[in-house]
Amino acid sequence: MLKKLNRLIGACACLLLLSSGLVYAYDYPFADPYVATVVNTPAEYAKNIPEKVPLKFGSIEMFPEREVPGVLWNFKELYYSYLRQKGPAPLIFLVAGTGASFNSSKMQGMQKAFYQAAYHVISLSSPTHPNFIVAASTSGVPGNLEEDSADLYRVMQAIWQKLQKKMEVTDFYLTGYSLGGAQAAFIARLDEQERAFNFRKVLLINPPVSLYNSVLILDKMLEQNIPGGLDNFNAFYRRAIRAFTDVYAHGNGVEFNDQFLYQAYKYRKAKSDENLAALIGVSFRISSENMVFASDVLTRAGYVVPKGLELKRHDRTTDYVKVLGRLSFLDYFKGIFLPHFQGQNPDLTEAGLISQMSLKYIEDYLRSSPKLGLIHNEDDVILLPGEIDYLRDVFGSRARIFPHGGHCGNMAYTDNVEAMIGFFRTFHTN
Repeated sequence: MLKKLNRLIGACACLLLLSSGLVYAYDYPFADPYVATVVNTPAEYAKNIPEKVPLKFGSIEMFPEREVPGVLWNFKELYYSYLRQKGPAPLIFLVAGTGASFNSSKMQGMQKAFYQAAYHVISLSSPTHPNFIVAASTSGVPGNLEEDSADLYRVMQAIWQKLQKKMEVTDFYLTGYSLGGAQAAFIARLDEQERAFNFRKVLLINPPVSLYNSVLILDKMLEQNIPGGLDNFNAFYRRAIRAFTDVYAHGNGVEFNDQFLYQAYKYRKAKSDENLAALIGVSFRISSENMVFASDVLTRAGYVVPKGLELKRHDRTTDYVKVLGRLSFLDYFKGIFLPHFQGQNPDLTEAGLISQMSLKYIEDYLRSSPKLGLIHNEDDVILLPGEIDYLRDVFGSRARIFPHGGHCGNMAYTDNVEAMIGFFRTFHTN
């Protein structure tokens, strides 16, 4: 009974802070948004969560009839992970950020925290991750928030169909970070129509307002911080890849996402904002090139890999990687993304497609749905000036905006984790 009372008090306190705008001491250690984005949350400041949890892994074949090119052979099935409680509990679906897998470091932290808080958890890769593109994307051309979210929704239903006999679920919840946060909003809106889950609460963590704006910002972090300018891109990129290779070799199975930035920061001891911005930009470029390669090969678009050339399982891809490293998101947008969707709808304009890549596209739903909540940072480096104020206006008392933390840098910080859990516990107090 005492445990129930404590949880209820904590949830009420969280609601009071959200609605009243009360100022309190926020001691996340990095005020510089670039440092926060790269370093994330040191262990001594992080929420105390279990080191080991009974994590299970699964896979599902969404398109049995799909012919997967040989070089992408290992992506035929979509992989995911899950944690289950021994008794009845709510189930939370987690959606990863841009380019990240279901098992990236941020996802591991989230799933452990929610499991510790007595939730079942299912973790999903981003639709921009190569595995999702090949195994679960309807079009093979990621970036359309509505279409990618519909793909996620189908995946969630298929996985739930497989796991429902293993979990006793009382309610369904949904959250995602970065791009996954924006997709969570689109999924929630779709679920209002189809009612497969009837999500009770949905939390957006550090979402972009406009995916198009945010990825251009990330591209510029690299392009505007190359010593000597773009003419020196190739030399800079080679040095970056060598440095990243060193980090990978000295690391412990680090992905090119999340914790990889921190490892690179520690290993190379980047100090200036320019170096940190370039580091963020290079990391995004690597995720982007993985996405573009998977999309180009799967759809046989002929953008990087020539049309008619079938890359087999053991074929070398070095020459394509060199080309991909020079491609910005804008190149992908104009070379693959825009032609694909205009091929489906010749009346679709570039401006119209860009508008679909934004939370503003579903603003009325965001404003009106009481089940939606937002956690964000005032200094998020992927937002344009004024965009955090836009989110504050749209979500009102349903928003919790921290003073600093960069882009997702403070997700593991104690206050942030408690805010995430507190948001869902306003309805779950068992």
